[in-house]
Amino acid sequence: MKEIRVEIKDKILLTVEEAAAYSGISETTLRGRLREGEYDFILKNGTKTMIKRKGLEKYLESVDAI
Repeated sequence: MKEIRVEIKDKILLTVEEAAAYSGISETTLRGRLREGEYDFILKNGTKTMIKRKGLEKYLESVDAI
């Protein structure tokens, strides 16, 4: 069976690991921020935290420091 590979830039939802790699923010910093605040770009899938890529991009464009 052929494995389908989707580029991160083409995904709607990212894992925390993918979001960290995509944004350049360390995974530890990103996980800490996600625990601290209520963000509208987070989607909980059971115990797994998924990040809406476009929402994350929009948030990062609006802040000056993390």
